[in-house]
Amino acid sequence: MKKVCVLTVCAFAALSLAGCASTIAPTYQATLSDQMRIGGDMPEQKEPQIINGGSYCLQVTEKWKSVDKTPDGQKIWTKDTFRKAVPCH
Repeated sequence: MKKVCVLTVCAFAALSLAGCASTIAPTYQATLSDQMRIGGDMPEQKEPQIINGGSYCLQVTEKWKSVDKTPDGQKIWTKDTFRKAVPCH
């Protein structure tokens, strides 16, 4: 009787572990897709923009870079924004 109980417990444990071994495909979503993207090629780089702030102007440059990878190997792209005061024309 004792062997049957031990065998039943071992079988249940083996089935439980086998169920954990299945792979779940990850899905990723970025809520700010203009700031971060996952997977694919590098997003298109924009030309620097000049923004007139009234008494001064700003040159805004945006650059995309690959910072890391997801556990399944997809690239994580983030955007850096650089601002510089420039003369207004």
